[in-house]
Amino acid sequence: MNITILTLGSRGDVQPYVALGRGLASAGHSVTLAAHACFEPFVAEHGLGFRPVAGDPRGLLEGEAGQMWLESDRNPVRFMRGMMDAARPLLRQAADDYWAACHAQRTDLILYPILAAFPARSIAEKLGIPAFAAYLQHVHTTAVYPSGMLPPVPLLGGAYNRLTYALTGELFWRAMRPVISAWRGESLGLPPLPRHSEFSAWERERLTCFYGFSPAVQPRAPEWGDHIHITGYWFLPAPAGWQPPDGLVDFLASGPPPVFVGFGSMTGRNPEQAAELVLSALARAGQRGLMLTGWGGLKPGDLPANVFAIESAPFDWLFPRMAAIVHHGGAGTTGASLAAGKPTIVVPFFADQHFWAGRVAALGAGPQPIPRRQLSAERLAAALTEAISSPAIRARAAALGEHIRAEDGTGAVVRVLGESSPHQ
Repeated sequence: MNITILTLGSRGDVQPYVALGRGLASAGHSVTLAAHACFEPFVAEHGLGFRPVAGDPRGLLEGEAGQMWLESDRNPVRFMRGMMDAARPLLRQAADDYWAACHAQRTDLILYPILAAFPARSIAEKLGIPAFAAYLQHVHTTAVYPSGMLPPVPLLGGAYNRLTYALTGELFWRAMRPVISAWRGESLGLPPLPRHSEFSAWERERLTCFYGFSPAVQPRAPEWGDHIHITGYWFLPAPAGWQPPDGLVDFLASGPPPVFVGFGSMTGRNPEQAAELVLSALARAGQRGLMLTGWGGLKPGDLPANVFAIESAPFDWLFPRMAAIVHHGGAGTTGASLAAGKPTIVVPFFADQHFWAGRVAALGAGPQPIPRRQLSAERLAAALTEAISSPAIRARAAALGEHIRAEDGTGAVVRVLGESSPHQ
């Protein structure tokens, strides 16, 4: 089967789909990944076909509109407005690129993330083929917990939780509909989208959906039918032959396990100040540190001897060697840190990062999260001390990691596709 996987966003948004593509290719499928051009070497390295998609994700986040988006915190209106302000100029071209990728590959099946849902469904309609959701965040309605875009309000109970899905779905629909509806007509020759949100209709149609996270981290909601598959995480192992830099090996060997601190693609307005805050927290907690500079969320200057900085390294190699892990709460990074079995401290910036931060704390694998706006050296040092010194947190993190490592998320997707004929 010819499968095209649509992606959009940063390395953390793309990497799980590369892992999924590898699993599908190993099962005999021909897999092409549509992603931003900067990821072509990464995709090719793992033996998958590639088609370019417009946009520079780093440039989007570093601009003023991108910074406003990152600062939207848990406000879904600000999130949608920020997303559209940052990405609106590229959405139409990205949709055309998705169409070109699927049409050129004679695609039999489309797999898509949340942000590509509308063009994916339209392309599937045009080609008369199935399109399956492959999500890293939950979107199906439940009374058990709210949408990842909104905070829990226990006093309001299940009615509030269910309402959050209708609200966020409607906001997303209103943001996307004008661009996608016009594109459908002009590029695909399809009728415009309806004025009402299609999310509720998709739920009623029981469209196949794969969730790329662990049921041990987010259990299945009782309302969800058997068309929804919580597969486990889609992890990508370190490339064959990858070797860590000598400096990193020497640093790790020079003392006790350090604390990892990295915020991935969450660029900030003052990365130098953020790095100084982290260094102060490590000193207060008496911990060695390993700082991931990433896309510039942290920009350290002169480092003390007990702190080392790297730009990147495979998490499956790096995280098990840490004493604790501090990150922004992206879905993939959360999965990697929990799989490593290490205490996790989450500093969420916006959107679903707050949801994953809450799950880490609820599972006992780390202390209470520290929202980015509330981050201080004192709070981070206290969280580090709690995470590393608590036998309960360490034991729970280790047990959860063992459970997650025993799962086979990509294999679960392969099995579902092999056991049932694709349906919409």
